[in-house]
Amino acid sequence: MRRSVGVIIFVIGIILVALGITKVAVGAVQPGALGALLGAVIFGLSFIKRPEPAADAPPPMEPAQRVTRVFYEPAPVFENLRFHPRWLAAYLVIAVCAAIYHVAFVQRLTPEVIALAPIEKTIESGWIPPDRADAVRDQAREAARSPLLRVTGPLTDVGGILLFELFLAAILLVLALVFGGRLNYWQALCVAIYSSLPVVVIDKLLSIVLLYLKSPDDISPLKGQASLVQADLGILFSPTEHPFLYVAGGFLGLLSIYRLWLEATGLRHCGEKLSSASAWTIALIVWGIGLVLSLIFFAALFPSFIT
Repeated sequence: MRRSVGVIIFVIGIILVALGITKVAVGAVQPGALGALLGAVIFGLSFIKRPEPAADAPPPMEPAQRVTRVFYEPAPVFENLRFHPRWLAAYLVIAVCAAIYHVAFVQRLTPEVIALAPIEKTIESGWIPPDRADAVRDQAREAARSPLLRVTGPLTDVGGILLFELFLAAILLVLALVFGGRLNYWQALCVAIYSSLPVVVIDKLLSIVLLYLKSPDDISPLKGQASLVQADLGILFSPTEHPFLYVAGGFLGLLSIYRLWLEATGLRHCGEKLSSASAWTIALIVWGIGLVLSLIFFAALFPSFIT
C-alpha cells in the first residue's frame, strides 16, 4: 500500500514539475519537486519492516485515545506505540491544523503580500541584482495569482512537515543506537510525530486566534507563516541588533521545553535499553542541532529574514 502511495505522489510531483517548467502551471515547480522527493522517500521507507508485537503485548490504543492522551499522559501512549508503532492518526491531526492555519494566514494577508515578502528580503540582501528586481517581483505576483497555489500551498506545508518528521526520526534512530538503545525506525517516527503533535496543535490554535486579533499590518508575512506565538526568550532581543541572541532565544520557550519533555519521554518508553538520562541527552542533542542550523542559516547567512 505504501509503495503504491509513494509512486502516485512521485508521479504527480514529476507532472507538476513538468507543467511548471513549461509555464503551463505557474508556480508548480516547487510543490512538484517536493512531491517527487516525498514520493521517493515513502517508496523507499516501504521496504522497512514494522516490528512484530510480542504475544503478551497489550492491545493497540484507539487512535482518538492516542492523540488526546499524549497531551497530558504521554508515557502510556509511547509505551503502547513501542508494540504498535502507528503514526498516521497523529500526523493527520498535525496536517489538518497546519493546513487550516495556512489557508487562514493566506486569506488574512493576501497571496501577493506573502509572495513578495521573501522577494523583497532577497533584494535587500543583494542576492538579486537591482536590474532584475522588477522582473522577479512580476513573476512572484503572477505566481501568487495562480489558482494552483491555493491548492499546492497547504499541501506543500503538509508535505514539508512529513519530510521533516521522517528526517527527525532517522536522527533519533541513529542517536538511540549510539547510546546503546534499541529502536525500530517506525518507533522512532512515532516518537518524532507524537512529540510534535501537542506542540503543533497548541501553536496553530493560538496562532489562528492571534491572526484575527492582530492587524494584518502588524503581522510579518515571513515569520508569521510558521507561527504567531512567541512564548520564548526571543522577545527580549531585537532581531536587527542581536540576530544571534534573537534566534537562540527562540529555542528557549515554553513550547520548546514541552517538546523536549515529550521527546525524552517518547524515547524512554518507546525504545528499549534507553535510560532517562540517555533519552534526555538525545533530545537535547537534537535540540542543539536545530539551534546550530538556525543560527547558521538565519542569523549568519540570511539575517534579513528574521527582521
